Amino acid sequence: MKIDNFKVEDWFNEYEHWAKYDLADTCVESLSVNELVSLTGADFADILGRKLNYGDIHGSLRLKNAISSLYENQKCENITITHGAIGANQLVMMTLVEPNDKVVSIIPTYQQHYSIPKSFGANVETFYLEEKNNWLPDLEKLEKAVGTNTKLICLNNPNNPTGAVIPDDMLRKIVEIARKSNAYILCDEVYRGLNHIANPFSVSIADIYEKGISTSSVSKVFSLAGLRLGWITAHKSIIDKINIQREYNTISVGVLDDYFASIAIENKDVIIKRNLEKIKIGKDIVKKWIEKEPHISWIEPKGGTTCFVHYDIDMQSYDLCKNLQHDTGVMILPGQTMEMDNYLRIGYGNNFEQLKKALEIFSSWLG
Repeated sequence: MKIDNFKVEDWFNEYEHWAKYDLADTCVESLSVNELVSLTGADFADILGRKLNYGDIHGSLRLKNAISSLYENQKCENITITHGAIGANQLVMMTLVEPNDKVVSIIPTYQQHYSIPKSFGANVETFYLEEKNNWLPDLEKLEKAVGTNTKLICLNNPNNPTGAVIPDDMLRKIVEIARKSNAYILCDEVYRGLNHIANPFSVSIADIYEKGISTSSVSKVFSLAGLRLGWITAHKSIIDKINIQREYNTISVGVLDDYFASIAIENKDVIIKRNLEKIKIGKDIVKKWIEKEPHISWIEPKGGTTCFVHYDIDMQSYDLCKNLQHDTGVMILPGQTMEMDNYLRIGYGNNFEQLKKALEIFSSWLG
């Protein structure tokens, strides 16, 4: 099976290790074990007494109960545990997508959503979000793209990299579009829980559509990317099919990963409060910088940890980011890694003094 290079990961592999200022990170400042225990009141003796054997095959009942609390209508039978959201997305596609199936994926998004089905021989149609629409899908154009023969629609909500949040009523209209084709909807909801205003949790696709599949993880919302733990939430009949594929590549997640994820999600309110406070600080820093920087503009993100900024310099984003890091040590992700030139993805979830300094350096470099 041939598959396209993963452009974002290639960029990180080449540039992250020597960056002086990393503005490409998408996480809110990661929690240490001490911080997690302090925030949640977990018992260290309980942690240290755990045997490092195989865990529950599809995830512990405790973990699945905790995850079900993130949804309106989901029970343990609707959930299976995976190696991060990246493993969750791949398992969904391995289960559903066959050669010549039609798959519609939005762009910009995580490259998995179009490169994996393409590698399976699917006919992938990409649907570009536009800045003029505040990075929200044009439903008329989406309906034409989906037609009546689409097998799978791939969304990302809140969106990486733009930070756009699909309103609940718009998401329900997308469901109606999917129903006309009897299509599944895979919604990567890895940033769900980090909406910047009102309820931090948007409605989940799994709660409003019988063929809606939600994928997520503890990486972004819970600042626990090092656990490499995610999940899939969907109708039991879909989960049962996915678990057949899952047996070939997962067995179980680590028992400590399962345990730490359980206590984090059980204490979601305190962790999400902490993370939203950090996001507000970081976004305010970026917003004030953009107001003074004539070469940069944006649509202010409404969710997540990243923004997608437009620049007016006559230079491809690959070249801009290569030259910027070579000259200053500031690492920013080029939009071309997400199929859109003249844009840059900036993360603003941690190390705020570094963020301020790096943006000042970037402005000086832009001239």
